[in-house]
Amino acid sequence: MNKNENKLETISNLFEGKEIRSIWDSEKEEYFFSVVDVISALTNANIPRNYWSDLKRKLRQEGSELHEKIVQLRMKAQDGKLRETDTLDTKGILRLIESVPSPKAEPLKVWLANLGSERIDEVFDPEIAINRAVSYYRQKGYPDEWIKKRLIGIVDRFKLTDIWKEGGISKPVEYALLTNEIYKSWSGMKASEYKTFKGLRKESLRDNMTDIEIALTDLGEIAARDIAREEHPQGLNENMKVAKRGGSVANAARISYEEATKKSAISSKNALEYKYIDENNLIENK
Repeated sequence: MNKNENKLETISNLFEGKEIRSIWDSEKEEYFFSVVDVISALTNANIPRNYWSDLKRKLRQEGSELHEKIVQLRMKAQDGKLRETDTLDTKGILRLIESVPSPKAEPLKVWLANLGSERIDEVFDPEIAINRAVSYYRQKGYPDEWIKKRLIGIVDRFKLTDIWKEGGISKPVEYALLTNEIYKSWSGMKASEYKTFKGLRKESLRDNMTDIEIALTDLGEIAARDIAREEHPQGLNENMKVAKRGGSVANAARISYEEATKKSAISSKNALEYKYIDENNLIENK
């Protein structure tokens, strides 16, 4: 799945030595995992498929919402053929783990409980969450100066979304549309297209940008924010026009940069030490 022996950070890594088939849904930006593979890893069932069939029936009888989250996708079986397979996304798999009465599942249940405890602690002391984020970035090799700028950029992003809220923007899809408008205006790509261009999936786009890409993104958002502060656009349509104008400011800077440096401001490079495979089928095996 990857190069340089670095582990891809998906739920598959919870099951060391076990193959957990997964499919990446680029539209939803989410992984879907084979339920039978997870059942096989968690239990001693001779026929995992039968075990899952019984558990699924029990969940349905109990009125569990997990049953409604099952998605059937075509996955490659051991004989090489594609077959319809029950899958769940990451959240669904974690809920499945909690439903499996098996000694093998206990360590994962403890892990989930610890995660929940940590998040509750962060509510009382937000600095814990900040420290965790800084530690993650350091582990990935980002220098402290970069991390400092990244945190400032996150705060600046909140300033922009606050302005959008004042303009009547409230739905996640609306924030995504406005962000895409800024990206498209200066780069020619919406966020999902930009991520594909860089070979990313769930990874953060900004975490994988070059200095000039980050600068242009920040400029587009700052311009959109300042224009909105002056003009007070209301509703999605008016804010979309302002977002486009903000992105155009960044595009003008991009053109100037490229004329001066004789090179593109947009790069396909990323900070990953692995690469995805089987893009045509969107199927990957650990």
